[in-house]
Amino acid sequence: MPEETVGKAPETGAGSSQAGPGSGPSSGSGSGPGPRPGGRPGGGPGGRGKFFRRKKVCKFCTEKIDAIPYRDVRLLQQFVAERGKIVPRRLTGVCTTHQRRLTRAIKQARNIALLPFATRH
Repeated sequence: MPEETVGKAPETGAGSSQAGPGSGPSSGSGSGPGPRPGGRPGGGPGGRGKFFRRKKVCKFCTEKIDAIPYRDVRLLQQFVAERGKIVPRRLTGVCTTHQRRLTRAIKQARNIALLPFATRH
């Protein structure tokens, strides 16, 4: 069987037009679906796979802080984002038990108006 007929067989259907979804003028470079070039195999942005990421350690465990006071606004503000959201464990490195205590302290501080619930934008 010649190679030309093998390549032309799928094109002879009703949907043989080249205009598919995402092929318009605003579709970018047209490289098709798949990972962007330059990224690392793990899917992270920027190709930073070469560098070692240091394991985050719990601030409260290292400093031996057992009770997290709801009145210590400076301490609590480190774990609240700019918009007023509580920053998750995976970003701060706080252990599970201290994250629960921290969340409770932040909520108590919000209820007595030491910390804002949210910021106006």
